[in-house]
Amino acid sequence: MASIAYLSLGKLNLVAESGGHRTLTSQFGEQVRQRALELRQKNEWKTQGTGARFMLGGSAMFGAGLKDPGQMRIAMTSICRGEAPGKVLYSLETDDIAGVFSLQLEEKSERRLFHDAGTVLRHLSLNSEQNLIVCSQMNGPLANLVVLGTDGVEMFEVTEGDSIDVNPSWVPGKRKTVVYQSAGIGRDENGNFGGQSHFSIHTVDLESGEMATVLEDEAHDFLAPRMTADGALYCIRRPHRKPKGEGFNPVRLLLDIILFPFRLAGAIVQWLNFFTVRYSGKPLISSQGAKQQEMDIRRMMIWDNLLDARDAARDAEKNRNKNEGLVPSSWQLVRRSPGGNVDVVAKGVLSFDLAPDGTVGFSNGSAIYRLDPSGKSERIHKGAFIEQVLWVG
Repeated sequence: MASIAYLSLGKLNLVAESGGHRTLTSQFGEQVRQRALELRQKNEWKTQGTGARFMLGGSAMFGAGLKDPGQMRIAMTSICRGEAPGKVLYSLETDDIAGVFSLQLEEKSERRLFHDAGTVLRHLSLNSEQNLIVCSQMNGPLANLVVLGTDGVEMFEVTEGDSIDVNPSWVPGKRKTVVYQSAGIGRDENGNFGGQSHFSIHTVDLESGEMATVLEDEAHDFLAPRMTADGALYCIRRPHRKPKGEGFNPVRLLLDIILFPFRLAGAIVQWLNFFTVRYSGKPLISSQGAKQQEMDIRRMMIWDNLLDARDAARDAEKNRNKNEGLVPSSWQLVRRSPGGNVDVVAKGVLSFDLAPDGTVGFSNGSAIYRLDPSGKSERIHKGAFIEQVLWVG
């Protein structure tokens, strides 16, 4: 069995073939945190004691607005196999900058391929023969596919428009063909975001620009497509949830009226807290600490996987003794044969990967499983909030 890597709470974890487990951090991310710490220490006098009172006429840029390095978001958001065994590529996001990096797992050596303050890239897939990386460029509710050279110098768009094009991967045996999931965006008469359609599976030929729909069903979303050399398609299928109507809701109106005094009181407290921090250097309200921060990260990671966190929590509580996963059994890993037949491979699947030898590994968010040749699943690791899994050499 090959080793398997996975993302959890923004960190990269490696499970060795022998069963050993270790967590790897981003060197670049730690450098960003260290620079923020040094800057905070340098300006700390401006936010405390007489220094804070001296600067009370100034703006937050003189110290009061500096972020706590311990609260900074530094998260690995996607991983893919690198150009050689033992190497992976990963995308990283911080509060101020994002990038793509190559990591040698055993040596823990890291190489920066691309970084930019305004460009957020996720869902990496490497074509080592062409030295190209296809990925998703995130832009608010929209996402489009871009291709980046492994030298990080040149990047060009593959798709554009009002759509969410994510989770691309290269099609084996086809020089420059990519398979990906896509959903259209709807807008109202004022051009505001009005919801999205179901996710379907498409391919695009980067040389000819020709696009084709591979798998589509208005009742379902199809996610994270991967194709094999024989033309079979693996993906996650889940029921498509249509957006709820935004018409008048008397229950919601009554609830808003009841909660109005509490929301107003909360706003006043936060307003007072802002001025207390600005003029005294100390907060009126103490931080809720690491536990709250951890829950925020958990929600962030789950949402990035297109999962409704409230439904996941409700389903997990309801089926605590039956299903330890974060997603319901209706999230299914399916395989469509070259002939068009669709078979269910596994249920309750949040993420999966195909090893180069065809071995299937998947996660329900709380554990990682391997499918044996008979189709029976075997648990190989138990974790928490597993966002993505990846076979590595």
